[in-house]
Formats: sequence, structure tokens, C-alpha cells
Amino acid sequence: MWFANFFIAGSMTMVMPFLSLYIETFGEFSDTYVQRWSGLVFGITFFTAFLFSPIWGRFGDHYGRKKILIISGIGLSISVLLMGFVTSVFQLFILRLFMGIFTGFISTSQAMISTQTPRESSGSALGTLQTGNVSGALMGPMFGGILADSIGFALTFQLTASTLFLAAMFVMFGVQEFKVAEDTGEEEDHSYSRKEVLQHIWKSPVLLMVMIVSMFVQIAHFSIQPILALFVNEIHGSANIAFFSGIAFSAAGVGNLLMAKRWGSIADKIGYEKVLLFLLIASGVVYLPGAFVDNIWQLLVLRFLLGITIGGIIPVRTAYIRQAAPVSIQGEVLGYTTSLRFLGNIIGPALGGFLAGSFGFTSVFITTTLLLLASGFSLGLLLQKQPSTVKRYG
Repeated sequence: MWFANFFIAGSMTMVMPFLSLYIETFGEFSDTYVQRWSGLVFGITFFTAFLFSPIWGRFGDHYGRKKILIISGIGLSISVLLMGFVTSVFQLFILRLFMGIFTGFISTSQAMISTQTPRESSGSALGTLQTGNVSGALMGPMFGGILADSIGFALTFQLTASTLFLAAMFVMFGVQEFKVAEDTGEEEDHSYSRKEVLQHIWKSPVLLMVMIVSMFVQIAHFSIQPILALFVNEIHGSANIAFFSGIAFSAAGVGNLLMAKRWGSIADKIGYEKVLLFLLIASGVVYLPGAFVDNIWQLLVLRFLLGITIGGIIPVRTAYIRQAAPVSIQGEVLGYTTSLRFLGNIIGPALGGFLAGSFGFTSVFITTTLLLLASGFSLGLLLQKQPSTVKRYG
């Protein structure tokens, strides 16, 4: 699964740095037009992903997650392959919309590893899995930027599709999934209806808050993603723009790679809620200076620090759900969580594109900072009212 996540993350991030630049090749457009369509094209994938994630999660709980991973990998491969042949922004938009049906490979792999890992070490295990994702995401933007500068955008999409297909083959022939019973045995034979799953979430305030916070983290994190290449162009210039955009994307991955497993291990020892709270506040503090950078190196340092903080949120959040939900419904609970994350992925790029086009890039960084800090303070207030929950799962 580590290698499969490596290829999926690497392939998906190969095209992110130049997505806005790819749109510019379809015609003579204004900067505002490109910025807004970059947000829409980037975010529309997550609309269908938002709709399908709970369905895939429930399917995985009943029939196994390996099947979903194979379907997802092949579907992504076909979608990206076709993107190399589009001739208009609208065609790219439609393919990104279709792609969302299969998006969620990494979150499904996290659900699979989570349910087959002992509770007391789930943070460390998920942090280790996260390094596969991050390693791919680290190399993907740089490699994609080099390919785009040297062989063009279309061929880069086609080469990316082959690595996505390879990830599906890793799962098909290299992964075996086992049926795991609840540690306590209490839920082993109980089958939850969709209504019961939602009731379980609603009656667990901290679990519900962690899920909602996941959405706001994605809004904050993805608000700058689709327009990062345009921001790099503004502060650095157009020379080798795809390459330097890839470097800016990858800088966050370096910090994430260094600390993902460490955050998971720390959370296993002192509590997932406590670490999650710290990471939310720290991410907001790190994000704010991005509004005031005036050269590429300042941006790279801040992206690195952001990777250290915000990168630990995913494994810690998933490990918390491992503690808070019965194993027989964890896939569906993670499916709803992923839906909220994808909803954040829809709102974030559209919000970032709108803010950048209307008020400038500075407004994107300030808004992101406020969202992260608000998420952290809201979780902190709830934890104060639910001390027994922290004691139980910490």
C-alpha cells in the first residue's frame, strides 16, 4: 500500500503545478478568467468525490476495500489519459468532474490500514503510510514541472496515466486484505444501518467536530493550490515557471515527510485530540506570513513549515476515528469524513480563485489563516467541555 500510495500521490500531483498554465494554452484569456477557471477545474473533481465517498466507504465495510482501490486506480488512469487530448477548458472541466467518481484512493487505503492495525499503534502506522503519499507528492510536482517544460502538457498527462494504472496493479497483485473483528468483540456481529451510523456520529461531539474541522482544513489548504503557479509567477517571474511551481508544491511535502510518522507516534502516546489541536493552531500561524513574501525563497521556507504542521493532521485525524468508531463502520465514517474533506476541496479552490481574482493573493493567505485558527479554537473549546472524551481516547 505504501508503494501504491506513492505512485497515486506522485501521479496526481504531477499535473497540479501547471493546471492553470494548461488552461492558458486553450486560448487568449485574461488573468481573472484563468484564475477563476483554475479554481473551478481544480475543485470540480471533488464534487463527485463528495457524493461518492460515503457510498464507497459503506461498500468497503461490507465487501472489502481492495476492490475499491483497484477500481479507483484504473478509473483515475483513464480520466487522466483523456485529459491529454482535450482542446478546451470545458472538456477539461468535464473530465475533472468524471474523475471525481474515482478520487479517494488514498483515503480508502488509510481506512484499510486503519482497520487492520492495533488501536494503540494506529497513529504510527498511518503516519508511516502517509510517508508514501508524501514521498510521491514530493517528487510528483518537480517531475511534472520538468516534463511539462520539456515535452509539453499533453504528453505529461498521458505518461501520468500509466503510473496511475501501475498503482492499481500494485494493489491487485501485491495486497491481501483480511476481515478484522472489533477488538472487544462487542460489535463483531452487528450490522449498522446508514441511519445508525449517522446517529453514532451525531452522538459523538468530538468525532463530529473532527470531521467538520477536516472540511475547513481542506478549504484553507486548497484555497492556494490551484493558483500557486500564478502566485509564483508574480513573485518570481515567468522563467521556468512550471519547474519553480513544482518546487513550491514540493516544499510542503518535505516538511510533511519528515514529521508525518513522528506526529502519529506522538499522538499515540499523548492523545490524538491534543496533537490535532496543536497542529491546527500551528498551521494558522505558519500560513499568515505567506501574504507578505516578495521572493520565491521566502515562499519555499513557509511551504516547508506548513508541511510540518498541516501534514500531520491527516494521519492523526484518521487514527482518532480508529478509536472513536466501531471497526464495522469505520469505512463509512471515514467515507463521510472524506466527503466533508472533498466538500472543502470544492469550496477551497473556488474561494481562492475568487479572492485572488477580486482582492489579490494576499487575501487568500489571510482568509486561510483565519479558517485554520477558527478550527483550532473551536476544537479546543469543545474538548474543554468533553474532558472525559480526551481521557478515554488519549
